[in-house]
Amino acid sequence: MQKARTREINLGGLKLGGNNPIRVQSMTNTDTSKFLETWTQVEQLALAGCEIIRIGVKDEKCIDPFIKIQEQTKVPLVADIHFNADLAIECIKRGADGIRINPGNIGSVDTVEKIIQTAKNSKVCIRIGVNSGSLEKELLKKYGHPCPEALAESALNWAKFFEDCGFYNFKLSIKSSNIEEMVKANLLVAEKTTAPLHLGLTEAGTLISGLIRSTLGLSKLLEQGIGDTIRISLSSDPVNEVIAGRELLKSLKLRTGVQVISCPTCTRTEIDVMNIAERLEMEFSNVEVPIKIAVMGCVVNGPGEAKEADFGIAGGIKEGLLFAKGEIVKKVPEELLVKELLALMKR
Repeated sequence: MQKARTREINLGGLKLGGNNPIRVQSMTNTDTSKFLETWTQVEQLALAGCEIIRIGVKDEKCIDPFIKIQEQTKVPLVADIHFNADLAIECIKRGADGIRINPGNIGSVDTVEKIIQTAKNSKVCIRIGVNSGSLEKELLKKYGHPCPEALAESALNWAKFFEDCGFYNFKLSIKSSNIEEMVKANLLVAEKTTAPLHLGLTEAGTLISGLIRSTLGLSKLLEQGIGDTIRISLSSDPVNEVIAGRELLKSLKLRTGVQVISCPTCTRTEIDVMNIAERLEMEFSNVEVPIKIAVMGCVVNGPGEAKEADFGIAGGIKEGLLFAKGEIVKKVPEELLVKELLALMKR
């Protein structure tokens, strides 16, 4: 895959676009005014490998906790703001790494320009959000409904407006809950701008349905080299969004990392494959080293599959064989399998 050419931008020291890796992001779902809850979730997301974290700032009570969290984490934070331009300006002045606004609902054109100039002076990145649920009235009148062409026109119009104001440190996000609509709109925009693009299917669904629908939509664009940051939006724990995003990029060979393969389990399974595999995935979620780990539950395919991986576990009755580079290392009781495998990999 040849990545589409976009310009490089800066989000709190993190480089996006250009030849940089596709970044994985998520969003907190706590009450931002409650510092400890939100900070805890931010740390969990960072540990899972999240590279950009968006936090909702819905009123003035959220600003102080947002800034305090930013001061205590290394991951760039983006203040997500709707309807209230004063909140956006205040977050910029207080030192936010970035803000996310939908120019269609933040106020007048003069208000948007005021936000742009404040961000320009402070060197703050802006994410321009265009969503099928909040298109400008004139575009809805022109097209009749939120179609891909309407979404693309809105995004390109705002991109030109920002650039005419001399501001280029922004990325575009064109989202819809309709897969084909989202894909087509991003294809149209990618043809006509060098601004970095954030990809996501909004209101994707619950853990399973959301994963499937997001993968279908994002893969169509990523395989054509389109996309600089992604979010797999799920009605689930935000950490699952990060794990899913990183796995998608690894599966498309757009990022390197540890790949855990595991058997689907059956009546022959004699060890807790699901728990072991999930523990290993979490352990290595933030490690960008191309290593393949196999977790197999029985003696039918287990040894053969484990031998093909860099490291592996082949389950027996409440125990398992540890493999390294195709060779059996030793037999270990089930309760020690993860600990012993990690020690083996470290050596």
